[in-house]
Amino acid sequence: MKKLFAVILTALLCMVTAQAAFAQDEKVVNVYNWSEYTPQHLLTQFTEETGINVNYTTYESNEAMFAKLKLLDGKGYDVVVPSTYFVTLMREQGLLAKIDRSKLSNFDQLDPFVLNQPFDPQNDYSIPYMWGSTSILVNTDRVDPASITSWHDLLRPEFKGKVILSDDMRDTMGMALLATGHSVNTRDEAEIKDAYEFLKKLYPSVRVFDVTATKQAFASEEVVIGMSWNGDATVLTQEMPNLQYIYPKEGAPLWLDSLCIPKNAENKDNAHAFINFLLRPEIAKQIVEEYLYSTPNKGAWHLLPEGLKNSRAVSPSEKDMSESEFCDAVGPALQIYERYWQMLKTQS
Repeated sequence: MKKLFAVILTALLCMVTAQAAFAQDEKVVNVYNWSEYTPQHLLTQFTEETGINVNYTTYESNEAMFAKLKLLDGKGYDVVVPSTYFVTLMREQGLLAKIDRSKLSNFDQLDPFVLNQPFDPQNDYSIPYMWGSTSILVNTDRVDPASITSWHDLLRPEFKGKVILSDDMRDTMGMALLATGHSVNTRDEAEIKDAYEFLKKLYPSVRVFDVTATKQAFASEEVVIGMSWNGDATVLTQEMPNLQYIYPKEGAPLWLDSLCIPKNAENKDNAHAFINFLLRPEIAKQIVEEYLYSTPNKGAWHLLPEGLKNSRAVSPSEKDMSESEFCDAVGPALQIYERYWQMLKTQS
């Protein structure tokens, strides 16, 4: 009887061990990303090349992604794509695994311009995916683009009621900080108040706070000038050639979305394989052509058609970027930003 029990126990242990090994070896990568941010045909290509199936789920905000990862303690997903200062938050709260650079043969394709940013100084926890700016879009049928050189031009009386601003607090507060000569990442309340006072003056000119409504607002000519993400601006200028994207002399707030691996990801090797696939120049090129944001990939940029290489929205010059700045976390000062933001948005 004891011998039979031992045989049964051994068989059960073998089954459990085999199931665990199968779970570890399962060919899957669970990707949690922004919607419409990785073309489906590339996900299919990755699976065909590697045999690794991609479970792709989406979120609509960094806040939603961050809250879910925090709730799950960094489990459930193998690749996530936070923006700039959310990398800082996730890194500081221990939600991210360290990247194994030896598994990324295409890392050297990345432009030094986007590397070693304050939110991840050595890129130990994040790999740049796409980046861009939030700058000025104008209707050249109604506005002489040569006359627009500064964020202060939004205050001109002829634009009253015709300005669109982003409803993203850090974008719009960052714009106002640059306009008043400060860093987009300041923690100084006096400087944040300066930005608020600038926006308070601008408030009567604002038709809408809604960066997702840019197309409708410009097409209907409800607005003639305002803030836009560079990718949206590129799409719009293809449809409406009378629009032009302009970098002001004070610089523009910059954003960078990065590929990260949660600390308790169950398929870290597959995650590295997926990230390395996205870093291949011919793959990164197709992502730019699909979504029209700026690429951090030097090899991909050289493969782009001339129209995108010559687009200042997609391919800004060094001069365009000279005063621009990536957003980073601002620690406890975030509460100061939020207070002034609410004061602005609740004006009668």
